Amino acid sequence: MNIFSGMNRCFRTFSGAVIICALILVCPGKGQAELVDRVVAVVNDDVITMSDVNEEGKAFFQKITEQAPANELSGALRRAREDVLNGLIDKKLISQEAAKQKVSISNEEVDAAFKQMSVSNQMSPEQFRDQLKKVGMTEAVYRENLRNQMLQSKLLNYEVRSKIIITDDMILDYYDTHYTNQVDQGGYYLLQMGFVAKKDSQSSGKVDAATKLEAKKRAERVLSLVESGQDFSSLAKKFSELPSAADGGNIGTFQEDEMAENMRAAVTSLKPGQVSKLVETPDGYQFFKLLSSQEGGVVVQAPYDSVKEEIKKTLYDEKLKAEFEAWVKKIKDAAYIKKM
Repeated sequence: MNIFSGMNRCFRTFSGAVIICALILVCPGKGQAELVDRVVAVVNDDVITMSDVNEEGKAFFQKITEQAPANELSGALRRAREDVLNGLIDKKLISQEAAKQKVSISNEEVDAAFKQMSVSNQMSPEQFRDQLKKVGMTEAVYRENLRNQMLQSKLLNYEVRSKIIITDDMILDYYDTHYTNQVDQGGYYLLQMGFVAKKDSQSSGKVDAATKLEAKKRAERVLSLVESGQDFSSLAKKFSELPSAADGGNIGTFQEDEMAENMRAAVTSLKPGQVSKLVETPDGYQFFKLLSSQEGGVVVQAPYDSVKEEIKKTLYDEKLKAEFEAWVKKIKDAAYIKKM
């Protein structure tokens, strides 16, 4: 788990941009003022300085400097500073809103969160601090980010989450739309898994017999898992080596005359719910699960009870995002934000 994963799970909150004001110090021994910092944004009664931006984005800027091509570095850093500034504006707005709502995060809560993040990354607190140093981030900045996330979470509980209601009717509507399909008469609705043999680069890209045998063994192992009762789609996502793996092996509906000969021979004799034997292809091995027969009808991709909680979470996240964006807009509309 990446040490920033806790932060990345948060909403990317508002999208503001920020840039510049001015603080002036007179350096000892000089008769003139020297500009050492600039205010880059005003957020209601608070200011953000360039040093704030540099400190907040230190690790980010360092990574860009190391990785960006020389001819793109200037533009990449400019965009990065804008992104960091926007994030700092968001933090100010969150902090100000929290103060209005009398919501706060104690140092003890931040300590606990910091400890939990080190545990999640399988590090001791000392190792975690060393890792932060390696990526150019100070512990103080990281703790402030944690505090901000926790403030945001509490504000969401008060202002947003309490307004979200997901009913059974909403879940059923989603299920009917996303987990059932009407198959026309004569169609075969299929799931697929495939295992591909590596090609030998030294023999004009031909499939090597040994690697094809390895592909067959992989296919046989996963087919045995399916035949033992494990979920086809879950296994396809995990093991299939074909593009359809991303969709749980779902390749949709085929008419008989649209199938390759080896596929047609394996599929047309199946009954709904059955899984084919291995099918050899030029590049490896495949097998299929038939969800519907040639009589057509409604195909259920997964039992309702098995996906109900997943659907509820999906709907909740969608509503949360919409409510959150409306809440953010309300705050930003009421705020004074000026980039210098």
